[in-house]
Amino acid sequence: MSRLQSSWEMHQQSVAYLPDAEMETMAASTSLPDPAGEFDRNVPRICGVCGDRATGFHFNAMTCEGCKGFFRRSMKRKAMFTCPFNGDCKITKDNRRHCQACRLKRCVDIGMMKEFILTDEEVQRKREMILKRKEEEALKESLKPKLSEEQQKVIDILLEAHRKTYDPTYADFTKFRPPMRSNPSSRGAARSPSILTQDLSSEDSTDLFSSDAFSTFPESVEPQMFSNLVLSEENDESSSMNIDFSHLSMLPHLADLVSYSIQKVIGFAKMIPGFRNLAAEDQIALLKSSAIEVIMLRSNQSFTLEDMTWTCGSNDFKYRISDVTQAGHSMDLLEPLVKFQVGLKKLNLHEEEHVLLMAICILSPDRPGVQDTSLVESLQDRLSEILQTYIRCRHPPPGSRLLYAKMIQKLADLRSLNEEHSKQYRCLSFQPEHSMQLTPLVLEVFGNEIS
Repeated sequence: MSRLQSSWEMHQQSVAYLPDAEMETMAASTSLPDPAGEFDRNVPRICGVCGDRATGFHFNAMTCEGCKGFFRRSMKRKAMFTCPFNGDCKITKDNRRHCQACRLKRCVDIGMMKEFILTDEEVQRKREMILKRKEEEALKESLKPKLSEEQQKVIDILLEAHRKTYDPTYADFTKFRPPMRSNPSSRGAARSPSILTQDLSSEDSTDLFSSDAFSTFPESVEPQMFSNLVLSEENDESSSMNIDFSHLSMLPHLADLVSYSIQKVIGFAKMIPGFRNLAAEDQIALLKSSAIEVIMLRSNQSFTLEDMTWTCGSNDFKYRISDVTQAGHSMDLLEPLVKFQVGLKKLNLHEEEHVLLMAICILSPDRPGVQDTSLVESLQDRLSEILQTYIRCRHPPPGSRLLYAKMIQKLADLRSLNEEHSKQYRCLSFQPEHSMQLTPLVLEVFGNEIS
C-alpha cells in the first residue's frame, strides 16, 4: 500500500502542471500522463478495455473516454454487475455496453484503480486551482508591457525611412571617384562623374527638406539645405583637376562615400516623426553635429567581425583600416572606431532597435547651436521610451539584459569618436592639396563647425 500511496502523491504533484484542457478533464476524473518514452506519439493508442482509440492514461491504464467514464461511474456508485452469459465476454467497441460486469472486470484486469478517482471535494479544489491559475496568468499578461499602436507606427516609419536611404547592394558606390589603394601609377586618374558642386540655380522653395530629395545618387536639388549643395554630373573631363594621388590615395573615394552617406542621413532624418516640425536652424544644427555619428552607426550594417572590415559588395568596396589611413585618418580615431563597431555588432540589435538608436542620436538636445532644446528633448524622450518598451516586449533574454543601457553607452562612445574625427578633419582640411579633394557637402558639414 505504501507504493500505491507514493504513486498517488507523485500523481497529485504532476496534475498541478497539466494544461488547462487536461486539468478540466481531471476535475471529473484523474488521469495519469503517459510514462516518458513508453509510447511512440506516431503509433495509434488502443483502449485496453474495448480496443477503441485511447485518449491517454486514465486511472492508471490506457483507455478511451468511454471506458474511463464507465469505470469512474461504476466505482462511485459501488455498482455490482452480473454477467448474463458465461462471465468471459470479449469486450469490443461495438458490444461494450452489452455486459457491464465483464467490462468492469476488464477495467480492473488492465490495472485501472479506484484509488485514482478524485472525490467531489478534490474535484472542487482542482476547479478552484484552475480558476486561480487562469486569473494569475491574466493578471501577468495585463501587466506585461506592450507596444502601443502609436509606438509601433513610429517604428514602422523609421524602418521604412532606413530602407529607403540604405542600399544593402551598395550599387551607388560605383559612381564615386574610384578607390586608389597606394598605387603611385594612379597619378592623374580620371574621376568618376559623381561629385558634389554648388548649386548656382535660383530655385526657391519654402520646403527646407523636399520629400523627393536624396532618393537616388546623383541626387536631386535640395533647396536651401547646406548652402544649396547638390550632386551633379561633371561631363567635361577636362575640368577635372589633375590630383596627385601619391599621398592619401583613398581620400577622393572616401570623400565621395562620406558625402553620399551624409545625404542619406539627411533623407533618414527628414522622415523621423517630429523632425520637420523643428525650426530650420535646429534641423541643420542637429544634422551637422550628428552626421558622422549616424554614418558610423549605419556602417555597422556592413561591418564584419571575421576580418574587421566594412564589406560593401565587391572587393573594390571592401574597406580595411589601411584604406581609411590612406584617407588621412590616424589610429587615434580608427582604433576606438573598430572597437566601437565590434561592440555594437555584438549587441545583435534588431533592425527596429538600430533605427531607433539612429533617430535618438540625431535628436540630441545638447548639440551645439540647437535653440529649442525642450522640443528636441521631448522628441528624443518619446523615441527612448519606445526603444525601452520594444526591448522589454520583443527582445528575448539574455540579449535584452541591460541592452538599453549598453545602447546609450554607444551614443556616448560616438561623441568621443565625433570629437576625434573633427580634430583629424581640421588637420586634413588645412592642407589645400587635400581639402580640394573633398566634396562641397563634406566641407559644408564638417568645415563650418558650430562652436
